[in-house]
Amino acid sequence: MSFLDKKTRKYIKEYRWSNVFAMIRNNRKDPEKCGLDSKGKLVVITGATSGIGYVTARNYAQRGADLLCINRSMEKSEALKNEIEKEFHVRCYYLLADLSSLEQTHRAADQLLDLNRNIDVLIHNAGVYLTKKELTSDGIEKVFMVHYLSSFIINYKLKNMLKAQGKARIIYVNSEGHRFAAWGLRLDDLNWEKRRYSGLKSYGSAKLAQLLTMLIFDDYFKGSGVTINAMHPGAVKTDTGQENGILYKWFKRNILDKSLRPVEISAEALYYLGVSPEVENISGKFFNLTTLEEPTPPALDREVAEQLWEISLKMGKLK
Repeated sequence: MSFLDKKTRKYIKEYRWSNVFAMIRNNRKDPEKCGLDSKGKLVVITGATSGIGYVTARNYAQRGADLLCINRSMEKSEALKNEIEKEFHVRCYYLLADLSSLEQTHRAADQLLDLNRNIDVLIHNAGVYLTKKELTSDGIEKVFMVHYLSSFIINYKLKNMLKAQGKARIIYVNSEGHRFAAWGLRLDDLNWEKRRYSGLKSYGSAKLAQLLTMLIFDDYFKGSGVTINAMHPGAVKTDTGQENGILYKWFKRNILDKSLRPVEISAEALYYLGVSPEVENISGKFFNLTTLEEPTPPALDREVAEQLWEISLKMGKLK
């Protein structure tokens, strides 16, 4: 029996209908709210010029936090900086980086290392959804690179600095979509060269990869005051998928968007997870907004997590 067959049989035995019903119940809940301010904190957010990242940036700034946003566009970053600083009287810095590029991701991580101030909250929000496979200039499947490998590189390069700080919170904007990779990661085909590409499965695989190496990062940070968690931001209306064709855009605008909730609930959840003392000592967990939830069996497989870690070090040019 092959390694993949053994894993599939293992996961089949571990799946529980109770977890599926819990997910459905949790999807209807509103997030917990935190009434504390965040004055004096520095919050780093990737992909902050639109959607969840934009509303989250405003939410933290409104409550007194300074921001450092990692975005692709100079024009949008300048507009965000001017808006935030004028409206909320906090500092809003930005770094320019296309997180589909290994070189630019490394450069952004190195710039964060050079900060002369502690990072209190690091939110990995940048993402992309594609219906057709695209490779980056480095030859890496784009969804995997933007959602997973870029955040892995940043975490890996910052891990010693964050641990030395004695306190920080790392939050992945993850997804219930990790369930689309129901039978786990294909470590032998992360670039989708052996299988037919699927937008949903590609997205699910990238989110599953985040959850897997989160387990290893959590082990590293134990006892240090640094926590790392992942959250499903709710089924909310964003501009995700604008890179796709006319048919997908029509379907999203006329079908999907009509059933989605306002993006403010995601921002409220990200604020709670970044500031609330109720979750200060919780780490290595998956939240549906602010409700603790058990992810799929493949997301808890430490053997695969360790293998993915080694692969990611090589793919990310960290070795």
